[in-house]
Amino acid sequence: MNISWKGIFPALTTKFTSDDELDLPLFGKNMDAQLAAGVNGLILGGTLGEASVLTTSEKEKLMRFAVEKTEGKIPVIMNIAEGSTKEAVAQAGLAEKWGASGLMLLPPMRYKPDHRELIHFFKTVAGNTGLPIMLYNNPIDYKTEISLDIFEELAAFPNIQAVKESTRDITNVTRMINRFGDRYKILCGVDTLALEELAAGADGWVAGLVCAFPNETVALYKLVQERKMAEARSLYQWFMPLLELDIHPKLVQYIKLAESHEGIGSEFVRPPRLVLVGEERTRVSAIIEKAIQHRPQLQVSNKEKAVV
Repeated sequence: MNISWKGIFPALTTKFTSDDELDLPLFGKNMDAQLAAGVNGLILGGTLGEASVLTTSEKEKLMRFAVEKTEGKIPVIMNIAEGSTKEAVAQAGLAEKWGASGLMLLPPMRYKPDHRELIHFFKTVAGNTGLPIMLYNNPIDYKTEISLDIFEELAAFPNIQAVKESTRDITNVTRMINRFGDRYKILCGVDTLALEELAAGADGWVAGLVCAFPNETVALYKLVQERKMAEARSLYQWFMPLLELDIHPKLVQYIKLAESHEGIGSEFVRPPRLVLVGEERTRVSAIIEKAIQHRPQLQVSNKEKAVV
């Protein structure tokens, strides 16, 4: 499948049962909500997907389930976050075998490579798969920055097509566009910077709170595309307390709690993560409940959602 890398790409959470098994029916229910809202692709096995504690067999089950359910309507992307180049290549091969449409590829985990090593890592993975690739540039959390000079060297690889922009520097969107034009598609990777980066020219948004609020997320993207900025700002202001749940170390627990409130997910996480309790759960629930109580109405007009 050719990927346009535009629009909303949810980084899906992985649904578990109370006895720590994959909950595919609930995973499918959430996917139904995403598809009904009009998202443009799905990403499996990222941070929100608790990839570091998933087995290879579980990743396969999730991917094959998602591919079958989407029926080729939108791309299904597998995240690759590995410590060794060899394992990253192996995981990319498995993702292709399981039916993935593309890859989201992080720099090597647990080791900070220098310029030469990072180039070698990306080139090796890209050279061993036919799948389209979106690089994940998040030096804040993963300590390795993909510089503009590195993107320059990687431009020779046609399957390296996009970047999940999570540097937290909004001006990096403009720097990428100034240097590369439309060579790379740019997708915002930080929920709390989505409006700013989309307004600056980002092509899409790899979103987190979309897992619980798909309609509002898609509506915000469409409002920006239509240049209805006053309406977009109003929706963004309502959304911000929720979006801030995405930039906390417990983003998985927080977003799963929001999914539970919306009836399209559960709070179950896999240890070492634990379900929220006490004051913390009460505090986060209050943020979610307040947003739900005051959520803006969205109307459908000419198949486009807009804020009323």
